[in-house]
Amino acid sequence: MLEINKDNKELFETEVLGESEKPVFVDFWGDKCEVCKQLMPSVHELEEKYGDKIKFTSLNITGARRLAIAQKVLGLPTMKIYKTGECVETITPDKISNIADVDSFIKAYYETL
Repeated sequence: MLEINKDNKELFETEVLGESEKPVFVDFWGDKCEVCKQLMPSVHELEEKYGDKIKFTSLNITGARRLAIAQKVLGLPTMKIYKTGECVETITPDKISNIADVDSFIKAYYETL
């Protein structure tokens, strides 16, 4: 999984918003988000399950808040899927109670590919 943070946030432009052969899943998380940290190992496992058709990245918004706000990330954890640089699917904190919710979110999109 490509890790994007305050030190390499320009990668968001090239890897997520740029032209990609595959749709791009982005896990927006923060250093102080305990739910994010709990979900992270399982989200990494989902890359093994769906990575053949979807590229996985994560963005630590600590130090990259403007980028998160520009992507309309208003709470954590938030996860989005981008296709050809445009956000096509979003799951917000109110819809994420466990990793099964994230799995269902990705699977629903994955099955359309």
